[in-house]
Amino acid sequence: MRMRRKPWARPELEACEFFVDSAVENRGKWTESFKKVQPIHLELGCGKGSFVAQIALNNPDINYLGVDIKSEVLAVGRRNIVKLFDENNRTVDNILLTAQNIERIEMMMSPQDTVDRIYINFCNPWPRGKHNKRRLTYPRQLELYKIFLKRNGEIYFKTDDRPLFDDSLLYFKESGFQVTYLTYDLHNSDVVGNIETEHEKMFSAQGIPINFAIAKMVNL
Repeated sequence: MRMRRKPWARPELEACEFFVDSAVENRGKWTESFKKVQPIHLELGCGKGSFVAQIALNNPDINYLGVDIKSEVLAVGRRNIVKLFDENNRTVDNILLTAQNIERIEMMMSPQDTVDRIYINFCNPWPRGKHNKRRLTYPRQLELYKIFLKRNGEIYFKTDDRPLFDDSLLYFKESGFQVTYLTYDLHNSDVVGNIETEHEKMFSAQGIPINFAIAKMVNL
């Protein structure tokens, strides 16, 4: 569903202390762009920011970089992040947001931008065969993540789409990742501390099970 244009979005982002206007110009500088030097986790397709807001609030000793292609949706995310942090009497000091086409993630991330973990939550499944290469877990994309994901770094992947999930397990193996955990029903698994995204809540309410895997990068 396409988000309507929001005239207030751009001005709010320009005034936002934790929005990076040019992701490409910040390549190689992400570690020093945060207020504190600490491990970086990256959410690809952060949407309206509910997931990154909650996980950053829960883990002040980790820096979170949220990326989405649309600044309109990032502006909504900014509001959601600020609201949650204000409710908990916290200043937003471990989140950065930026707009970038994730298919060209290498334009904003370099080997100096070391990331410990990547979150991919409910990405577009691109079910038609000729479009599979646009999946965020496709081998071509996984090779790009290796540029900045540290050795033994992990990808946390959630989706309601079983064909995408099954294909992604093969993609991980093909690209030298080891799947260290998987479940086809996250909400009835032994996973502790799961943070639900907006899509996750919607799918779960419809009775659709959530697939979840952790893939560790063991081969370069």
